[in-house]
Amino acid sequence: MTDAIEIRRFDTPDELLDMKDSGGIKIVGMKSTGATGMHAIFKPGWVWEKDEKPLLGHPDTCPMHHTGYSLSGTLVVRMVESGIETKIQRGDFFEIPPGHDAFVEGDEQVELILFTLPEHSH
Repeated sequence: MTDAIEIRRFDTPDELLDMKDSGGIKIVGMKSTGATGMHAIFKPGWVWEKDEKPLLGHPDTCPMHHTGYSLSGTLVVRMVESGIETKIQRGDFFEIPPGHDAFVEGDEQVELILFTLPEHSH
């Protein structure tokens, strides 16, 4: 166990998923624990199927588990198997299981902060 505090910034990401005019996701990882943080911006008109799926190798649905907080906009997330849609809006803390797709609703961009803990966290 270390008492060092590690700080990362989204303006110097480890990885960038560039979705051109539709937005993007900046990804940073903590070297000490393996935890990751993502800063996602999805512009009006963003659709997972069109804008993100090709960057992930064309899976049927999003394979990731997301825990996060919404800073702005309305993201409609659909669990593909059941068809159930849930709106995530500014101020929502959320958890989304794998097997979903999503789209931006309305004319306000969606801004999210997403967290992933390492597999063996305490």
